[in-house]
Amino acid sequence: MPLYGHELGLTTYPAQAGLGRVVNLKKEGDFVGRAAVEAGSPEGSRVLVGLVSEGKRAGRAEYAVLDANGEVGAITSGALSPTLGYPIAMAYVDAASASDGAQLFIDVRGTRVPASVVALPFYKRETRS
Repeated sequence: MPLYGHELGLTTYPAQAGLGRVVNLKKEGDFVGRAAVEAGSPEGSRVLVGLVSEGKRAGRAEYAVLDANGEVGAITSGALSPTLGYPIAMAYVDAASASDGAQLFIDVRGTRVPASVVALPFYKRETRS
């Protein structure tokens, strides 16, 4: 879940955080922020992605996310998931690095830890029939 102050904030557009679907632009009349949402995210804005890595070292807020050529983003929050059993993180990355399966690295205190971009949410509860 996106957390205000990490994945969400006053300078974050809903579309960047994957929440564009929750804003009803078909609703008649004005509302606070309507013009900004209609304008869309600024050109070159980073987008929120999920990252999964191996081992026990999780990316933490503000750790750099890198590709083979350099920095492409930053972790917003992360932890070793007790439910899933491996490290997960959310990060804002350049749109070119945001495709599912993209191979990136998290700079964990000077060590490049391999990470894969995955679709959010990390976990979906199974529904019973």
